[in-house]
Amino acid sequence: MLAASLMATAQDATIKLNTATPGAKINKEVYGQFAEHLGSCIYGGLWVGKDSPIPNIDGYRKDVFEALKELQIPVLRWPGGCFADDYHWRDGIGPQEQRPSMRNNNWGGTMEDNSFGTHEFLNLCEMLGCEPYISGNVGSGTVEEMAKWIEYMNSESDTPMANLRKKNGREHAWNVKYFGVGNEAWGCGGSMRPEYYTDLFRQYSTYLRNYNPEKPLFLIAAGANADNTRWTDVFMKNSNKAAKGLSFHFYTVKDWNNHGSATNFDANSYYSTIKLCRKIDTIIKAHCNVMDKYDPECKVALMADEWGTWWDEEPGTIKGHLYQQNTMRDAMVAAISLDIFHQHTQRLKMANIAQVVNVLQSMILTDQKGTGHMVLTPTYYVFKMYKPFQEAQNIPVSITCEKRDSVPTISCSAAKTQKGTYAIALSNTLLDKKQEVSIDLSGAKATGVTATVLTAKNVADYNDFEHPDVIKTAEFKGAKIKRGILTATLPPMSIVVMEVK
Repeated sequence: MLAASLMATAQDATIKLNTATPGAKINKEVYGQFAEHLGSCIYGGLWVGKDSPIPNIDGYRKDVFEALKELQIPVLRWPGGCFADDYHWRDGIGPQEQRPSMRNNNWGGTMEDNSFGTHEFLNLCEMLGCEPYISGNVGSGTVEEMAKWIEYMNSESDTPMANLRKKNGREHAWNVKYFGVGNEAWGCGGSMRPEYYTDLFRQYSTYLRNYNPEKPLFLIAAGANADNTRWTDVFMKNSNKAAKGLSFHFYTVKDWNNHGSATNFDANSYYSTIKLCRKIDTIIKAHCNVMDKYDPECKVALMADEWGTWWDEEPGTIKGHLYQQNTMRDAMVAAISLDIFHQHTQRLKMANIAQVVNVLQSMILTDQKGTGHMVLTPTYYVFKMYKPFQEAQNIPVSITCEKRDSVPTISCSAAKTQKGTYAIALSNTLLDKKQEVSIDLSGAKATGVTATVLTAKNVADYNDFEHPDVIKTAEFKGAKIKRGILTATLPPMSIVVMEVK
């Protein structure tokens, strides 16, 4: 456990907003979420069923639903992940009591009753006001199966699948926009070579038809594992240009054989994590460079549809369910990653943190002992603080600050919001030093600033069911504006988001 001294000497950092050369719009989908049939993400997390003693709204867990509604999540990816390429959608439609059970072969061998399927997922997205992102089964499925699923979800005509949907209680199509053609085809999605997957994508895309010309399908191809740019090169060179998006996955993991504890770590482990999470910047640049060769107009988007921290499972939890705690360290990773994403939104149009409830770097944890308790994680608060950046115009920033092991100790991003204000996010990654930051607003007329801070007494602190408010946001009073210069004194290991009017 790590103690932070608030009495340490302040360090200077200077930042300049380049308001004269604004960047691309920050798509709200960069704040996307991911819900896989993994552990208790779906069952016990999002879904408890209508007969559960836990308060629910038509089977959706009420407290979780309300927390996600407050977060204004823009897009939700489902049903996987690795689970997607084992999932056959027709097992999850029709009367729930008649649906066949299935064994989750990827995640712990858990038996599932398929009570949460296409209708339950898409209706949830409607209730949340977010876009659904469906991952289709390429690994063990067929072209026909995937084509009929899209017809079932999107056709308004007198077609067999549309009529089946109506028979199952849904009159009008959902008009699903985002559709992934497989997941991790290089691994759990089929152990394919990029050449083989590219040919498969060409075949599948031929039969995945648009049913609503006003909202055409946005087909997302299964892309690279982390920095495998060869996969990106092969696909971009040989695809039939039907893809509107190409994914990649990157987790902040130093050793896949020994992930490390989510809560028991030292300062060296913390700083190595901060350095590693910044690798996603290099990875995005590498994939963008390859895509630019074949698509200089950025018609194909890059999608980071799985990212985040991945620690050892919590002691006493079910093996293969990937249930982990969430500390101030995870919040720092989230903030730094989002700052990086903002700098690449000319090409990067979506990101989906893994995962939304009870799995990996989640927004929410629910009690697995049946008590009905729920807690919001530090990562949840980061996403809530960063809401002003959704659909805002990125403002490039220049940062001069102290470095530790060649890594900047200040992370920053800025944007002009839809309200006309400026949103500025700052993170101080140092554990034992506050930092005095001076921000040149580059002539922007500023009349006031309000701000929120997220920090902790100890970087390994976390929220649990007995202590749900150890880490939460608070009003930040350490910012002021004078003669076009904004100054802020950042506490150690803190995240501050400011709105400048």
